[in-house]
Amino acid sequence: MSDAHVPTSPIIGSDTRPQEFTRAWQQWRAGWEQWLTQPLGWLAATSHEWLDDTPRHYPGLPGRWWQQGDAIHIDPQGTPMAFGEETFTAERRFTLAGAPDDLRVTVGEREVGITYRGTYLIVTYDPNSPPRRDFDGVPVYEPSPRWVFPGRLERYDSPTSVTLDSVDWSAHTHETPGLVHFEYAGTEHTLQVLSSHGMLLTVFTDATSGVTTYGAGRSLDIPNPDSEGNVMLDFNRTVNLPCAFSEHFPICPLPPSTNRLPFAIEAGEKIPH
Repeated sequence: MSDAHVPTSPIIGSDTRPQEFTRAWQQWRAGWEQWLTQPLGWLAATSHEWLDDTPRHYPGLPGRWWQQGDAIHIDPQGTPMAFGEETFTAERRFTLAGAPDDLRVTVGEREVGITYRGTYLIVTYDPNSPPRRDFDGVPVYEPSPRWVFPGRLERYDSPTSVTLDSVDWSAHTHETPGLVHFEYAGTEHTLQVLSSHGMLLTVFTDATSGVTTYGAGRSLDIPNPDSEGNVMLDFNRTVNLPCAFSEHFPICPLPPSTNRLPFAIEAGEKIPH
């Protein structure tokens, strides 16, 4: 999941007075949609390609792109490109097998995100893409304090990973610090927590999935717990995965079996327009 730049949520739940609760949610919501519509964000994705060992031209991109072993080769063929602090116009080789997802190469006003999954995935981002240009918001449930639950993070004794399937690609290993437990309607439920770029989050489905919300699942940031592992889960701040907005994110993680909740969480984002 390309989540490196997703804004984190502050610890919430300290003030559940209806007016203050709604105002805080609206403020968070405005910030989230501002992030979502940034010039080179998810809505700007226009294409994706899986590379192979043959140098190729791809529609909408200058130069040639290919993979050799665990390295990506980029030959701009004279077009200025930039990666990190380096600007180049001739062929460059980058070994990014252990790098974070969605590292960006700048090509004029566009960017190309690079992710490694044994094969390199490149995603082109164009600020003039129709989905970004025509964006008119994401449907959401009305916020309600009834969807805020106290939880408890049960940490594993040592670093652990979990393998999750992807929306349209092979399985991938994700770091996990442990499980978060919470209670709904008198029954305890457990969610596998993921760790990404210093953030805690979870991906899940519920009884609304595929009906009013995106069928593959949704994501929820989890605030840092206190010293005893206590944490507040505000499902009003549940958001769609990037693959809900575009076919160009085939590596979105699918929730593990533990994260398939049997009840309807009528909170957070619905299926995008």
